[in-house]
Amino acid sequence: MTQTSKPLGVAVVGAGYWGPNLVRNFQAGEGFRLRWLCDLDVERAQRVLGSYSTVQATSDYAAVLADPEVAAVAVATPAGTHLDIALAALRAGKHVLVEKPLAATYADGLRLVTEAEERGLTLMCDHTYCYTPAVGRIRELVRSGELGEIHFVDSVRINLGLVQKDIDVMWDLAPHDLSILDFILPAGVEPVAVAAHGADPIGAGQACVAYLTLQLNTGAIAHVHVNWLSPTKVRTTMVGGSKRTLVWDDLNPAQRVAIFDRGVDLASPQEIGADERRDMLISYRSGDMVAPAIGEKEALRSMVEEFGDAITGRRVPLTDGRAGLRVLDILEAASRSLEFKGAVVGLRAGR
Repeated sequence: MTQTSKPLGVAVVGAGYWGPNLVRNFQAGEGFRLRWLCDLDVERAQRVLGSYSTVQATSDYAAVLADPEVAAVAVATPAGTHLDIALAALRAGKHVLVEKPLAATYADGLRLVTEAEERGLTLMCDHTYCYTPAVGRIRELVRSGELGEIHFVDSVRINLGLVQKDIDVMWDLAPHDLSILDFILPAGVEPVAVAAHGADPIGAGQACVAYLTLQLNTGAIAHVHVNWLSPTKVRTTMVGGSKRTLVWDDLNPAQRVAIFDRGVDLASPQEIGADERRDMLISYRSGDMVAPAIGEKEALRSMVEEFGDAITGRRVPLTDGRAGLRVLDILEAASRSLEFKGAVVGLRAGR
């Protein structure tokens, strides 16, 4: 957002876990002016704002929506409340930013997307990881063709806890990896089906360990492992291409992204002599590893800037409502797959 633009009035709804982070970034940027922090617990909202803040704390959401100076609303409440809160904001003519997941169900998410599109309003999903410098660079490398055709994607997101009461590990952790996958895949490459396996070895009442296998329309495969029970924390993603393979280790600030010019090459039948035609020749390529320099910038700051730029530029944000809808599509299909012991379930949302 240009500095000459008038700051957009914004309200944050939800002063719990994520709301304070949004408050901090809306206040720090020049593109927005934070006017309200709305929460059912007004005292909690006041504590988040501090004693000297001029931002108003309230539990009256109707008053927030009635403020003509509020151009946008950021929703940081439990997923089950997203539909009602975001829908009310859209119907009041406000642009909306929603914390992941976009809604509790695909049907609810579709209602929000449809409402925003019919009213010409910006609906954006806060897929925070997509705004990290590392993922931005990965998107560039994948989409530029530097890795070649994508053969596989493998993500691991495991740690000890926090076991949730209302959702399983898949709905808690996998949205991060699924949103990243949606963000980096090149145009024309998309998941078409998913199979999921999960386990609840501690009797928590929902899956604490889960594996999702996604089939891409190109014949490639993407795999996501999420786990609440691991004694060690791992945050890695590997993107294998026909030319190069990329490894992202989010817990290694010294070398977050590494690109390996190593892989397997398969000779085509035209390159093989008649006597060898029955046995395809496989050769192993062992080249250099390059670790590109990755800048450091808070992902939430970039996400807030993208929200403002999308509104003022009247364009679709990088992680729009339909991106959130595609993630919900995979999560719901994966849940059905779990119910049917790992059956492959087709997806409905196109990219």
